[in-house]
Amino acid sequence: MTESIDLPEGVVTDNTGLAVLTTLKNYGIDTIFGIPGTHNLEFYRHLEPLGIRAVTTRHEQGAGYGADGWSHQTGKPGVVITTSGPGLLNALSSAATAFCESRPMIVLAPGVPLGAEFADIGALHETKDTVGAAAAVVEWARRVSTAEEAVQAVHDAFELFATGRPRPVYIEVPLDVLEGAADVADTAFAARELPAPARAESAAIQDAAKQLADAKSPVILAGGGSIPAGDGLRELAELLDAPVITTMNGKGAIPESHPLALGSALRFKAAHEVVNDADVVLAIGSKIAEVEMWWGQLEPRGTLIRVDLLESQIDKNLTADLGVVGSSATVVPDLVNVLKDAEFSNRAQIGAERVRSALAAFEREGTEFAPDLTAVAKAVAAGVPEDVIISGDSSQICYFGTSTNIPVESAKSFLYMATYATLGYGLPAAIGAKIASPDRPVVSVLGDGALMFSVQEFATAVEQGVDIVVVVVDNGGYAEIEQNEADRGIPPVGVRLTQPDWPALTTAFGGTGRALERPEDLPSLVQQAISEGGVQLIHVPLSLFQN
Repeated sequence: MTESIDLPEGVVTDNTGLAVLTTLKNYGIDTIFGIPGTHNLEFYRHLEPLGIRAVTTRHEQGAGYGADGWSHQTGKPGVVITTSGPGLLNALSSAATAFCESRPMIVLAPGVPLGAEFADIGALHETKDTVGAAAAVVEWARRVSTAEEAVQAVHDAFELFATGRPRPVYIEVPLDVLEGAADVADTAFAARELPAPARAESAAIQDAAKQLADAKSPVILAGGGSIPAGDGLRELAELLDAPVITTMNGKGAIPESHPLALGSALRFKAAHEVVNDADVVLAIGSKIAEVEMWWGQLEPRGTLIRVDLLESQIDKNLTADLGVVGSSATVVPDLVNVLKDAEFSNRAQIGAERVRSALAAFEREGTEFAPDLTAVAKAVAAGVPEDVIISGDSSQICYFGTSTNIPVESAKSFLYMATYATLGYGLPAAIGAKIASPDRPVVSVLGDGALMFSVQEFATAVEQGVDIVVVVVDNGGYAEIEQNEADRGIPPVGVRLTQPDWPALTTAFGGTGRALERPEDLPSLVQQAISEGGVQLIHVPLSLFQN
């Protein structure tokens, strides 16, 4: 219940902050992530009356990653509210992550009053150029000058997310505008009808369908941009008898228990062989990024068909033989409709056999490359239910372990950021995901170095009353960087880190901490932690899994 407080003289409540938040609410935003500060209070004033949940993280970067985890589950843009200056700058790493991974996010912050742009007078939180700083890492950054412009900026953001590559935006509202009366008609706050997903040209669909119908050993490479296709991707794969390999952001685009699912396995040499040997490769919604090509870029010997929302992406990193420009939400069902009438009489139905052979090769390669991390990931997989949401960080346990060894059944099940590869993402993203999907178990598996970047968010998790399990795999510091140093002939410098008592630290925050003592107990500990609820941590010394 909101406490009744007398309104100070001169304070306007029907202000631009209310106009912006009412518009967001009308688009279905019921949760924001951020930290209240001196300058953003006229955003915060309106949250509770509008029925918008305020999640206060302990650092603005955590707010951004929490918003990303929430967005991943809801399909709506994550909304972050920061204060001016340092609050905004703290959040920009998470905005940069959303940009690199093509995820929708709105960052709201107050700015200096109109006419006071970098007056250099020593004002509170004074910053040289906050809009310029944000513009360097987001799709667009806008400093508005009226309430009407602020509301329009929200509408423009949602149109971008519906029609373009979903990337973050920044809206700065000068303090005098934020706190001033909003002379805007109530009708301006209503959510607008958004354009339908872009359709590809009919000729391109027909050309792609013919190539696919004639293929004898096709492969589908599904990126994050394939997610809007939904179950249509599975239907297309079955029509073509085509194995489906995904990027990290596309993980779960087809259920990984499906006989045609290869998982997010592009890091393996054997996966490159599968793709390169196909006579037709259909790449959907992926820039085929170098970050996942550990052994060099793919070199498909067959025809490469690329489907992307933007024409500028069709030849990104790898030149297409045929480009289909449109949303996967329309292109995939259009292909299915054409291919349903196609003749596949010359094709042997061996897609599942190709997948079984490839998965065996992936298993051998992964186990040989990182036997300890593979074993940890498999043990976690044995303890989680089918509907689990897994979050991770730029930790060895994630890119060597969980990404390929914990199968997921839907596209809203794996939280990761392969391109930006930040540390500090996994825990706040798990919190955001759990708030959005309270009925699904959420398990964050990450390294000790990564967890220390956002360990303060344990307080957020406890305060929000969420049930999450954190499995921290302790390799003593930054093992990846130590290996990089060794590869360059540098002795270990700054990479062997002092470890806290992880279970005790979790308990101090109000959670429950456990220490793994025997490798064989990890699956049951994970099951127990999920069952008990609350904020749970399992400390896993990697040495237990090393011979």
